[in-house]
Amino acid sequence: MTRPPLGRSGLGCVTFGREITQRESFAILDHAIAGGVHLFDTAEAYGDGASERILGDWLARNDCRCSVTLVTKVTTRFTHSHVREAIDASLTRLRSACVDIYLMHQYDAATPLEEALEAMTAVVESGRARFIGCSNFTAAQLRRAIEISVQRGLAPIAAIQPVYNLIARDIESEVLPLCKQENIAVMSYSPLAAGFLSGKYTPDRNALPAGSRFAIKPAHAGIYFHAENFRIVERLRALSGRSGIPITRLAMAWVMANPDIECVLAGARNSSQLDNALDAASNPLPAELIQEIQACIG
Repeated sequence: MTRPPLGRSGLGCVTFGREITQRESFAILDHAIAGGVHLFDTAEAYGDGASERILGDWLARNDCRCSVTLVTKVTTRFTHSHVREAIDASLTRLRSACVDIYLMHQYDAATPLEEALEAMTAVVESGRARFIGCSNFTAAQLRRAIEISVQRGLAPIAAIQPVYNLIARDIESEVLPLCKQENIAVMSYSPLAAGFLSGKYTPDRNALPAGSRFAIKPAHAGIYFHAENFRIVERLRALSGRSGIPITRLAMAWVMANPDIECVLAGARNSSQLDNALDAASNPLPAELIQEIQACIG
């Protein structure tokens, strides 16, 4: 199976149209392409389609569709009819004839996996996507999807998109080994734990910084706001003080040091936030410092 083109870092476009304007989004996209980022990840769910529209407008303005890897996702209800409607709507917003990678955004227990994979295969066969994959699947769900694809001669799972950071490490035990075995490309997201690893939050959920990811999406707090996670942040902050390296750079570099992660997606609300990912990709930290970051986990 040919692997989809990814690159070491990619731009997650979840903030477009939800947290930042089109003008601000365009500035980040310009900065990303100038910095060598060529993978742009979006979804129909991001900003209720606003992210795809902004990205599509930028691609049209710059006439650069052929030079980027375009990823988007169908949210749920993976029936034949709905997936067909969803990809057509996404392509209209993206102003593109096809996407490079089309993902199931999450596992949908209401749709038989066989039908979901058949529907996604039809997208590839129609030329609307080059590869398919999944996001937020467990190892068991991914394994079953692989089995069905092989048994039925369907389009293979070529890429997955799981969360991965110093706190959310579940994929290490089963998902990453399975992907390595099956030659599935891994593009992880949320390397800074939705900003939690920036160190700007306190345990007081009533004191969330205005405009921050957790203020906009309070459900994230339930995932990360736990005593041990705050202790990890404090250890990371101490290491940052000793090394002189920003805490966000340490957290990003640790993810990028994992050889089983092919591409790390970074979201941004301004260009300077994207610079953290660009620096981590082009200037890897020494192995001994990565080990010190690892020690912060406990």
